[in-house]
Amino acid sequence: MKIYLLLLLTLSFNACGNTNPSNTYTLKEEKISLAAMDTSKVDLNFLMGKFDPAQNPNFVKIPLQYANHEGMYLQKEVFDAFLKMYKAAKKDSVNLVIISATRNFDAQKGIWERKWDNLQTDKDILKATDKDIAIAKKILEFSSMPSSSRHHWGTDIDFNSLENSWFEKGDGKKLYTWLQKKGPKFGFYLVYTTKGKKRLTGYNEEKWHYTYKPLSKKYTLQARENLKDTMISGFKGDHTAVKLDIVKNYVLGINPDCY
Repeated sequence: MKIYLLLLLTLSFNACGNTNPSNTYTLKEEKISLAAMDTSKVDLNFLMGKFDPAQNPNFVKIPLQYANHEGMYLQKEVFDAFLKMYKAAKKDSVNLVIISATRNFDAQKGIWERKWDNLQTDKDILKATDKDIAIAKKILEFSSMPSSSRHHWGTDIDFNSLENSWFEKGDGKKLYTWLQKKGPKFGFYLVYTTKGKKRLTGYNEEKWHYTYKPLSKKYTLQARENLKDTMISGFKGDHTAVKLDIVKNYVLGINPDCY
């Protein structure tokens, strides 16, 4: 049975055209992904961002020279891969600036609840039949509910700007084109592509949001198998998580190349 499951996982992985820097994932890495689906090996507190990255030995603080502000963290393996990509980008006159990295539950809660409060008097929201659902959907265009964000994992990075338009011309377009072409060589993939046949659900397009797939693929599989909508709670509007099927429609609503 284990061999059969492993074969299925390997075949499905190859079918998506996924590659790592050496264009192939090892059997050992596939076994790790398979084991990640075992509930007994899953740290739900980690998946849901309920920890302090500053106190986690797997995380490192990002030096200010690579970021637009202090106090951000990434997993060590992710930061090491970023450094290699950063140096390669510099050689091509592309400057990568980290503007957001790890955000734990509390940080994501702050973002969510500020938006929740600000939308209470929005004219379009007030016209909705279900006000809370309308507010949640509006926030979910670009922001995750606490417990469901990929930024909890220390594997995802926002680069340079939070405006899609910035990446459509000049230095922004150059950076975006470079990341699309060379990012995968270092393990980094765009998470939220344009919605279409390949990505039907999830957040709107984010040209700035990249994930380090050698680690985040494992966490995505863990979330798929273990994270439930009923677990997503502890913030304003959390009752909408089940109605909106957050895990299926948002946590898993990503670029298929990230699996």
